[in-house]
Amino acid sequence: MSPNRIGETEQLSVPTPEDLMVQIAKGDESAFELLYDRLSAQVYGLIRRVLRDEAQSEEVAQEVFVEAWQHAARYDATKGKAITWLLTMAHRRAVDRVRASQASKDRDLTQGIKEFQASYDDVEETAIQLDESRRVTRALERLSDNQRDAIRLAYFGGYTHLEVAELLKIPVGTAKTRIRDGMTKLRDLMGVA
Repeated sequence: MSPNRIGETEQLSVPTPEDLMVQIAKGDESAFELLYDRLSAQVYGLIRRVLRDEAQSEEVAQEVFVEAWQHAARYDATKGKAITWLLTMAHRRAVDRVRASQASKDRDLTQGIKEFQASYDDVEETAIQLDESRRVTRALERLSDNQRDAIRLAYFGGYTHLEVAELLKIPVGTAKTRIRDGMTKLRDLMGVA
């Protein structure tokens, strides 16, 4: 190689994700494509661990990159790396999706209970179940937000302690403590031995 070619190769350095974000903020589509190619697997992987559903994970990953494109000017390299910025958006969106899904299930359950037509023989049993449901709902409302979120994810969402910890961005021990303390308080509030 001639000395000129060596100098040319040294000038062709690979832009960092942070450099790409600056270009994306200026509307550079090729910089966006390069950023997507480099970081989409990590973003998708995090979302997939939270949502566990392939289709929803793909949808949320797409939303994250659309948001990155639209709000690239908000990215501040002095506050952190581009991957951290993207992963934070990804995690927030994934957790929001989980919460929205749980809220939808809760609404469906509530609506299902309202629409339930009990037969004459089931009236007493239905009244007892509704009373218990109201007692549980009232007791849940008296827990701290942290305990209530952990219990809903673990018992109504079917998540493991590790998954609850990941969703809430807390240590596993903290998730277990919130669940245990919340269940203890629920038992006390409901008068269960």
